[in-house]
Amino acid sequence: MNKAFTRESDGDDDDDLALPPLPPGGRNYITPQGYARLRGELLGLIDDERPKVVEAVHWAAKNGDRSENGDYLYGKKRLREIDRRIRFLTKRLEIAEVTDPSAHHGGEQVFFGATVTYADDEGAERTVTIKGIDEAESAAGEVSWVSPIARTLLRARVGDVLQLPTPAGVREIEVVDVEYPAPDAS
Repeated sequence: MNKAFTRESDGDDDDDLALPPLPPGGRNYITPQGYARLRGELLGLIDDERPKVVEAVHWAAKNGDRSENGDYLYGKKRLREIDRRIRFLTKRLEIAEVTDPSAHHGGEQVFFGATVTYADDEGAERTVTIKGIDEAESAAGEVSWVSPIARTLLRARVGDVLQLPTPAGVREIEVVDVEYPAPDAS
């Protein structure tokens, strides 16, 4: 078969490969703020961005030769990207289990949503906040609840000494402080 007549994949079959892994049978925990952010992104794509791109593609298609029309080609590519992101967000929001960390306010045991300060075996203190897979930002000191550090910290209490597996070997860490956001007064 002539190569000119073969169709390359759009990458639509790779949707599931892009999903961050969840433990088998696990849940997709997320904070109310994280859920609202993902839902807002989804609605923005559906209500604002996608209609604008569809309009631009429609306009470009009326201009004639589509094979050399950059606006048309870019618009179609962007439309596929938007649709892929919409499918991803829809799947993630369907399986999301919204968990409010403020329910544990004042507690000393580590659960989802806790901000934990721990000291490693060299005495260095670090602070991490345990968040959902789809909302954790490492630059902000947030870790996913399925990360090794979070799995080690979960269910621990202030003063517990834990064994943290790392690529360099097992390290001891001690839980120094546990904080939760205050409940909303609304």
